[in-house]
Amino acid sequence: MSSPHLRSYEDRAQKHNNPAARALLYLMAKKKTNLSVSVDVTRKKDFLAIIDAVGPYVCLIKTHIDILEDYDPSIIEDLQALSNEHEFLIFEDRKFADIGNTVALQYSSGVYKIASWAHITNAHAVPGPSIIAGLASVGLPLERGLILLAEMSSKGALATGAYTEDAVRMARARRDFVVGFIAQHRMETIGARDTDSVGDEDFLILSPGVGLDAKGDAMGQQYRTPAEVVTDCGCDVIIVGRGIIGTGRDIDVGEVQRQAQRYQVAGWEAYERRLSR
Repeated sequence: MSSPHLRSYEDRAQKHNNPAARALLYLMAKKKTNLSVSVDVTRKKDFLAIIDAVGPYVCLIKTHIDILEDYDPSIIEDLQALSNEHEFLIFEDRKFADIGNTVALQYSSGVYKIASWAHITNAHAVPGPSIIAGLASVGLPLERGLILLAEMSSKGALATGAYTEDAVRMARARRDFVVGFIAQHRMETIGARDTDSVGDEDFLILSPGVGLDAKGDAMGQQYRTPAEVVTDCGCDVIIVGRGIIGTGRDIDVGEVQRQAQRYQVAGWEAYERRLSR
């Protein structure tokens, strides 16, 4: 059986056993997009305006809900309405990193009640398998999916080598709930006993640090093009933040929409080139 990245999103959707992953793959195929926009702004007005502008061009909106300075529960209602209108899933980039009991409470309770609205969330592998068990106890009944951080795009990141291998092993043990990784390349062959077995598993690879113009920033972020990420490295979803929303406090919605369109086209062309190889 071939590696997942050599098959179409439609084919992979039909075979995936996690509802959130299936829904994402079907949306990617339907909308012809593998773009996720990271909406890292601090004002409700900008948050919703950006999501409304990029919604037609994305498969996934990535949020950091706790950075909103004027958060109130109505924001979630508006976010869900936009998700339904534009047909995208919601990925809360929470990066859980605690013991199972604590993360289950962080995921289900508190101010944000993340599990009630985020189709996908993510976690560090540092606490070990208990973090997956804790999150799964909340997320699985709600048909949610979990992404593990296997690699990061910042310079000097410690998520490499043995850490990455352990993250993959943990994911393999919970393929009902762990749907993929934040990573820079495919993970299936890591720790696999034989290459024939890699086609039996399908982990989505979501890759941050994607840019069509800049190659890095002053805080250690490193950027790669959609072609490098999707065509060459076999990743599935490109995560773009500042390349689309800009770096200033004043948001130009028209420019945001133009850049989202630009990245959607570049990401989809990279995917089509990958399939044609």
